[in-house]
Amino acid sequence: MCPLTESTKRRTVMDGRDLTVIDTPDLLGASLGSNIRAREALRSLQLAGPGPHAFLLVLRAPGSGKIPDQDANQAIQAVLELFGEEVMGYIIPVLTHADRLSQKNTVDHLLKVDTGTLRRAVSLCGQKPALVDNRPNLPSEAQSVMQRNLVGRVMEVKELRGHFIHELQRREDRIREELLADMASALATKLGHL
Repeated sequence: MCPLTESTKRRTVMDGRDLTVIDTPDLLGASLGSNIRAREALRSLQLAGPGPHAFLLVLRAPGSGKIPDQDANQAIQAVLELFGEEVMGYIIPVLTHADRLSQKNTVDHLLKVDTGTLRRAVSLCGQKPALVDNRPNLPSEAQSVMQRNLVGRVMEVKELRGHFIHELQRREDRIREELLADMASALATKLGHL
């Protein structure tokens, strides 16, 4: 599978609810230059207008493979740099490759045995991680349960906080209001001459 090079917007309906997912390229890693990462971060916010309800921070579950574990703190720090401190209450950590862990490795167990980076990151964003199994042959019923659980978590954040508004969106709104006022004034002047 080719890595994404730009943010994409996908829509679907689940249980009668319209869902929009913005999938971004690797905004947190070093695979993209800083200008591209910044542009795609802002573009993802525009695609999610009026603003996202949650950010799914996708990390490999600690101990799930031969590849070194991702540093959850570095990932959180990158999100903060891209979106600002207001984003913290909107982050839901998602730990992938649950299928590679032993049966006893629940989220609580992973946090208990963690050396510190995952636990600190979770405490910063205030959301318990979701553990997902991303095997290609995962039964559709199990996939459906996992998807519904993630959507449920997003709905909890939405109910609690509404949608996230970034400074870019605030500036766009101010410019739009100024433009509307200017155009209304010009139109009123035209109408006054009729």
